[in-house]
Amino acid sequence: MQAYVMDAFSARIFGGNQAGVALPDHPLEDGLMQQIAAEFKHSETAFLTKNNDGSVNLRYFTPAGEVNLCGHATIASFALLRSLGRIGDGVCLAHTRSGELSITVRGDTVWMDMAPPNLLRTMTDEEAAELYAAYGLTPDDCPAGYPVKLITTGLADIMLPVRDHETLMRAVQNEAAVTELSRRYDCVGVHMFCPGGEDCTAYCSNFAPLYDIPEECATGTSNGALTYYLYQQGIVRPGEENVFIQGEHMGRPSEIRSRLSVEGDTVLVRIGGRAVMSMSCDLKI
Repeated sequence: MQAYVMDAFSARIFGGNQAGVALPDHPLEDGLMQQIAAEFKHSETAFLTKNNDGSVNLRYFTPAGEVNLCGHATIASFALLRSLGRIGDGVCLAHTRSGELSITVRGDTVWMDMAPPNLLRTMTDEEAAELYAAYGLTPDDCPAGYPVKLITTGLADIMLPVRDHETLMRAVQNEAAVTELSRRYDCVGVHMFCPGGEDCTAYCSNFAPLYDIPEECATGTSNGALTYYLYQQGIVRPGEENVFIQGEHMGRPSEIRSRLSVEGDTVLVRIGGRAVMSMSCDLKI
């Protein structure tokens, strides 16, 4: 079975967020896919099979367990198929446990539809204070008028705003505390962000210790949720392209792009990015 390591949300090798992508030629048991993901040791490994109608089935495993959706592994998967010549430019349907996604490939960029954004809850002042404390921060580090919210575009994340880039960089995670808070709020983790400048919409850091991911340098679903959050704040406008810089803590700055559109009462979010292959191997399965 062929397997690859892709650097997603980056145009250069060893940038962005690494994802494993496996192309099994026969069905694999869940336990074996879990073992393969643990062996790769990346935050997520995608298992991809093509159907006769041209659509793709995708399942995603972290070293700790299966997740319903992973944005950067999806970008990695379709960038890989494009580089191998197995797909060309155009639209493809992806079947995931989070639902069906429309994927558009245009040259070296892959765009994916997020699940419809949904605000699950706004945190109380007491809950927000506990979340900031888990990073050595206080509510005074929150910019005025920016509530802490739990939002999903396929996976639920806590949107935790901080006032500036310096605050974002000095945050230090208490993994045990964030793991417990993630379990309590039934979410993947925390997406911390601050307003950007001329070069980007926002700077971000993403933490998911509940899934054995202390920090992740690029996350599609989380920035999809952040796009919706900033739309609600009046910062993101329909039709405009947004840029998020993530992973600076880890020395792997990543660039994640998004677009938001409104059709009637429905808000739609797309995430885009590039990916390059850094490794390939043949698994003796």
